Amino acid sequence: MATEAPTLTALLKKAAAAFPNRRAVAVPGKIELTHAELDALVDAAAKRLAADAGVLPGHVVALSFPNTVELVIMFLAVIRARAVAAPLNPAYTQEEFEFYLSDSESRLLLTNAEGNPAAQAAAAKLGLAHAAASLSDAAGPVHLDGLQQQIANGNGHHLELEDKNNNVASDVALFLHTSGTTSRPKGVPLTQGNLAASVQNIRSVYRLAETDATVVVLPLFHVHGLLCALLGSLASGASVALPAAGRFSASTFWADMRASGATWYTAVPTIHQIILDRHASKPEPSYPSLRFVRSCSASLAPAILDKLEAAFKAPVLEAYAMTEASHLMTSNPLPEDGPRKPGSVGRPVGQELAILDEGGSPVAAGSPGEVCIRGRNVTAGYKSNPEANEAAFRFGWFHTGDIGVVDGEGYLHLVGRIKELINRGGEKISPIEVDAVLLDHPAVAQAVSFGVPDDKYGEEINCAVIPRDGSPLAVEEVVAHCRKNLASFKVPKKVFITDDLPKTATGKIQRRIVAQHFVQLATAA
Repeated sequence: MATEAPTLTALLKKAAAAFPNRRAVAVPGKIELTHAELDALVDAAAKRLAADAGVLPGHVVALSFPNTVELVIMFLAVIRARAVAAPLNPAYTQEEFEFYLSDSESRLLLTNAEGNPAAQAAAAKLGLAHAAASLSDAAGPVHLDGLQQQIANGNGHHLELEDKNNNVASDVALFLHTSGTTSRPKGVPLTQGNLAASVQNIRSVYRLAETDATVVVLPLFHVHGLLCALLGSLASGASVALPAAGRFSASTFWADMRASGATWYTAVPTIHQIILDRHASKPEPSYPSLRFVRSCSASLAPAILDKLEAAFKAPVLEAYAMTEASHLMTSNPLPEDGPRKPGSVGRPVGQELAILDEGGSPVAAGSPGEVCIRGRNVTAGYKSNPEANEAAFRFGWFHTGDIGVVDGEGYLHLVGRIKELINRGGEKISPIEVDAVLLDHPAVAQAVSFGVPDDKYGEEINCAVIPRDGSPLAVEEVVAHCRKNLASFKVPKKVFITDDLPKTATGKIQRRIVAQHFVQLATAA
């Protein structure tokens, strides 16, 4: 008889029961909650949502917070009540909030006590209730202000949270949107079963245990920080620290890491670069002993990986993830489990991976094709988007839209997004390859290459680079470095020296947006 698929809630409950007195969540120097205390606060908040806000199973509750303890509690409370959590970037404009609240069909907006004027204005325009959550101290429950307006015809509704089978694997628990690097953001519903599968994969590949601790440097409205740093830790009985500022701060990062006894951290390449830059300008007297450093959500240049390992004396494990996969798809292993390969995103973790051609057939070994996956962590499909679902779920696989090659040891090497590959007169150029060469220049801090329209070749390659602080950098130097390390047709035709690159809230560089920005600058000039 097949065993019932686990739920995320069950994994978290199990960890709280096994490690009740170990630290779960902390803001260094301000607040600290054990797993038992966090579990009790989540249960109490879930009951309050059901009883006082009329939140019913399946209702979508939007949350717009900085990275705070209140966000952790309320996110877990929403899914504990069998509702759907929709975390939103607090920096959105009112118009953006209107789109995301409407597209997710949210019924309630939760913020911190300070509120969010843009989010609240959008909620009011759409007729949604708003409540502010605040935690006065670790001993008391979360206060929810503004729940006079009921959102369901169930004023006396109570949820029997004591029922161990309350949450089921098929419950949609999380609703996010794709980052929209090549198209309009698409709504991605993820179930309790999807999240549980991903958390188990994360715990397995990184051997997370109750003795581990990390500092969350990424926003919790994105799967990277939410699934890997937060939920992977909590389900392991481990602990997470949240910066007092509610967001990543390079000036307090290592102090927070030491205070929390951190054994690892995960970040995007942009944050790794910021941490490296601070190490170069204001090195710490000593660094904590880390089991590993993880990088994901964008390509990490081998040169940056080498610098991280040299600076912090820990293995750097690059991984590959997508919202549709509840985050993790592949990862380089820990040293005890196999070699790590700079330039590769590792091996599949807890799921199947195939490299397919346009007809859905596997390509020859070592040949490029589209990276496709399937597993319990993968969403069943985009919300109300049959056209996108038809394109993404073909031949029994989820199609990532990325081009990759699997080597003889099963390690995946990404070439680039299908829509971001640069086609210069029939020659396909991987922007990831060009980025890696640019970042290998000692005076380059950040770099991105991109395609632009060209009358002769159809597309031509350009790039934008940010010099390191205090490092003079001329266009001619960049071009000469590329000519030395790249085939002639891959050398950028135009180089933009800049002090800033457009990025998403999670630190991703979107080539499409960068290309538009610099093409407009060139046209205006």
